[in-house]
Amino acid sequence: MRLDPEGYLGRWQDLNATATIPHSMRMLEESGTLDNLRRVVGRADGDFTGYHFADSDVHKLLEAIGWEIARTGTRDFDEFLAATVALLEEVQDDDGYLDSHFQGTGGPGEPRERFADLRWGHELYCAGHMIQAAVALSRAGRGDLLVIARRTADLLVRRAAERGVPDVDGHPEAETALVELYRHTGEQAYLDLAEQMIEARGRGGLGPDRLGPHYFQDHAPVRDSTEATGHAVRQLYLDAGVTDLYTERGDRTLLEAMVGQWETAHHEKMYVTGAMGSRHFDESFGDAYELPPDRAYAETCASIADVQWSWRMLLVDRDARYADAMERALHNSIRSSLSQDGTAFFYSNPLHLRAGHREEENAPSRRTPWYRCACCPPNIARLVASLAEYVATSSADTLSVHLYGAARIDVPAHLGTGHLVVRTAYPQDGDVHVVLDGELRPGTHLALRVPAWARDWTLTVDGTPSDAVRGPDGYVTVDAGFGEVRLVLPMPVDLVVAHPRVDAVRGCVAITRGPVVYCLEQADHEDVPVEDLRLRLDGPLDLGEPAPGGLPTVRAAGAIAAPADGPGALYTLVGQDAATPLLDDVTVTAVPYADWGNRETGPMRVWVPVVHPGSTA
Repeated sequence: MRLDPEGYLGRWQDLNATATIPHSMRMLEESGTLDNLRRVVGRADGDFTGYHFADSDVHKLLEAIGWEIARTGTRDFDEFLAATVALLEEVQDDDGYLDSHFQGTGGPGEPRERFADLRWGHELYCAGHMIQAAVALSRAGRGDLLVIARRTADLLVRRAAERGVPDVDGHPEAETALVELYRHTGEQAYLDLAEQMIEARGRGGLGPDRLGPHYFQDHAPVRDSTEATGHAVRQLYLDAGVTDLYTERGDRTLLEAMVGQWETAHHEKMYVTGAMGSRHFDESFGDAYELPPDRAYAETCASIADVQWSWRMLLVDRDARYADAMERALHNSIRSSLSQDGTAFFYSNPLHLRAGHREEENAPSRRTPWYRCACCPPNIARLVASLAEYVATSSADTLSVHLYGAARIDVPAHLGTGHLVVRTAYPQDGDVHVVLDGELRPGTHLALRVPAWARDWTLTVDGTPSDAVRGPDGYVTVDAGFGEVRLVLPMPVDLVVAHPRVDAVRGCVAITRGPVVYCLEQADHEDVPVEDLRLRLDGPLDLGEPAPGGLPTVRAAGAIAAPADGPGALYTLVGQDAATPLLDDVTVTAVPYADWGNRETGPMRVWVPVVHPGSTA
């Protein structure tokens, strides 16, 4: 499976390889993260730098490199890879422990105690990312990190056996990593340990904390926890691990809990951009329908974690809603977190940036080259390097295509021979051509996802219109024997409203086109504050010139709603709100949310108030 470098997703992968990964390598050096490891073995001086889980940033970048080697066979990162893996081997203790924060020193030369603070220590979290990196590199033909990772995993297995209970980390991650390590090595003890960790979660083992047990998903056993809650990234990483465990063990009670989790997360707590997490204070999911656009935390890592979890749910149950969620996050909240040159990042991804926004480290007005808590940049790198793996899957009798992008998909031997060539400019348009260079065996099928947003779609098979229908799982199926299939998903510009309980955006609409969400930027409205713009529901919605990222802009009819002599009264009586009349008609320009902030710093909004019926300028 390979994405075409001329396609939207393929270009993103090439940008990742040529810009994001090399930039991250430099920043790990400049930030002192690699020196944290060198310090343990006397090759660097000074104190530990950054957050205590900084090792995980190294591991995530190593995983990205592993995926990139598997994708292209590149040797560009060999020197960095060799030096970093050798450093990890040198730092690792004889018993398999490896965590530079705890192997360094605490106060006045005092060692930090290992596994003493599982609630906040992140030791298993860091180990999990190292394990995932090791598996990715091993699959790409580089097995040295796998030896190191297995020593650490074996240590965790021994600890659980000796103590009679597993270690449970305040930040889930090790669970899904251990399942993957089991799949790669066949070592049953790793799967058993993942199961033990998941079974121990939610039983109060992490102890009291000012943020409460929900923050750590320690408030209820996994099977009883059917609402997405607490720290968004932690919840989503845990859910990925639980879904992996279900895949291996087949315990339906685990799947039932995950379906409940998924539905609350996506039907009550997801932003229109696919982002997750509405609260800055504890980086958490808020209450149902608590989705303020200007205070959205919407951490990049949460969107990435949701793609990884929804992918696992899709593997369990081929339902288009899981792929729809992945697509929404990829084309909006995740792509927006990265600059067009691939070297600057958003940590949080608000849907409304006000004029005069007061910046915080993790809520800037512009993308920054790195963060003290740098979890997001290398997380983007590892996801994008692995994007091709999310495009298609096979079952006993069907080859299913889930995400659309120009690509070449190998036909699995049990289904036939040759490969599928997918030709499309998606998401620039919804015209998807699938050409079979080879053949599918009789009795097998091709399944194509029809997104929930698609209306009046058409399908032709070898030039003949097909009457195939979208199945209850959201896929349309074509029987073997075809040479070319064309799926056309019309992409009109739509105006979307939120559920009426989302109080923060009541009276507003969002502009969408296919899977792409749009926003208004101050850069396109130099003479009018974005906060004063309104959209007319009865006006035209036309495509405009391409935005910087290549997707079309949208031009819409709007109006200016602000007094000529100033902002007016903060509050007025009903019926006396003529203080904010419509002053003039205006053409509003919207750009893809993924592109915002690439020209100049300034206000932005996704949700735009509408002109009330009967109002005139």
